[in-house]
Amino acid sequence: QVQLVESGGGLVQAGGSLRLSCAVSGRTFSNYDMGWFRQAPGKEREFVAAISWTGTSTFYADSVKGRCTISRDDAKNTVYLQMNSLKFEDTAAYYCAAKSGGTAYYRNLRMYKSWGQGTQVTVSS
Repeated sequence: QVQLVESGGGLVQAGGSLRLSCAVSGRTFSNYDMGWFRQAPGKEREFVAAISWTGTSTFYADSVKGRCTISRDDAKNTVYLQMNSLKFEDTAAYYCAAKSGGTAYYRNLRMYKSWGQGTQVTVSS
C-alpha cells in the first residue's frame, strides 16, 4: 500500500487553470500506474486521466482531452494533473489513485487499490 495526498484544488473562474499534485509515500512510486478520478455531487466517481508506471503512456477521458495533462516526477514521488480551460462541469472532488504497474485497465477505478482523500476543484461560471 502507498499513501497519497492531493493538493492544488481551489476556486477558479471558467477558462482558468489549476495544477493538482499528488504526493506518494510508502512504497516505490515508480512501480505504480497513477490515475486521477473525480466525483461531482450526486454522481459516480469517473476517470479523468492516467499515466503508466514508465511514464510513456497517458490516457484521458474524452471530456478533458486537450485540456488536461497528466505527468509524473519519480524523483519527487509526485504525479500532477495540469488542467486548462476549466469549465463549470469540471467542478468536482478530484482523487489521486495508484495501481500496480503494467496491469492495464487504466480507466477502471476498481483496479486502483490506493486512494487519496481528494481535493476540491470549483469552477465558477
